[in-house]
Amino acid sequence: MIVPAKTRSSTKATTKKQSSSQPWLHVDGTEIQEFGTVRTWPLGLSDEAREYSCERLNQILADTQILYALYKKHHWLMRGPTFYQLHLLLDKHADEQLKLVDLIAERVQTLGGIAVGDPRHVAEITVVPRPPNGAEEVPAMISRLIEAHETILIASHDAASRAQEMGDDGTNDLLVSDVIRTGELQTWFLVEHLVDTPLVETPHNGQARMPRRAARSSK
Repeated sequence: MIVPAKTRSSTKATTKKQSSSQPWLHVDGTEIQEFGTVRTWPLGLSDEAREYSCERLNQILADTQILYALYKKHHWLMRGPTFYQLHLLLDKHADEQLKLVDLIAERVQTLGGIAVGDPRHVAEITVVPRPPNGAEEVPAMISRLIEAHETILIASHDAASRAQEMGDDGTNDLLVSDVIRTGELQTWFLVEHLVDTPLVETPHNGQARMPRRAARSSK
C-alpha cells in the first residue's frame, strides 16, 4: 500500500483517521524574521550594538563567501610550473575561508540577526568584483585573491574597532582572532608568489650566473 503524501489540502479529519510517518511535502512557509532585523536577545548588548554588528558582519560574510568561491575557482583553473604547489595552497586557503564563513554566520545568529546565506543574495551584497568566467593568467588570479583579502581586511579592522567601542567584545574577538589573522596570513602566502624570483638561474651583476657544477667543469 502506497501512503499518499500529505499536502496542503489534507484535512484534520484525514490525519485523525490515518497515522503515517509520511512527511508533509510542498509546504508553503511565511518569513518569520526579515533580513536586517534582530530579535530581542538576552546578551547584555544594546539593540543598536547588535544591529550594527550584524550589518557589518553580513557584509564581511558575503565577501568571505565570494573569496571562498574565488579560491575554489582558481584552485581548479591553476596552471604553470607551480601548479601543484598553488593547487594545494589555494585549496587549503579555501577550507580555512569556509570555516570563517560558518563562524561569521553563527555570530550573526548569536546576536539575534539573520545571516546572509543564499548565493543570489550574497551576489547582491558583495563588493568584491566579479572575475571573468574563464581562466586568467596565474599572476592575475593571485592578485584578484589578494585584492579580495584586502577588501575584507579593511572592513574587518574598522568593524572590530567599532564593535569594541559599542561593547560587543565577542564580535571584536571573532574579527581580530579569526578573520583578520587568517586573512593576513593567507595574504602573506599569496604575495610571496608574486615576487619575480627566477626558479633556476640567479641574476648576478646583470648576467645569469652559471650553475655551480657547470662553473666547476669549465675550469
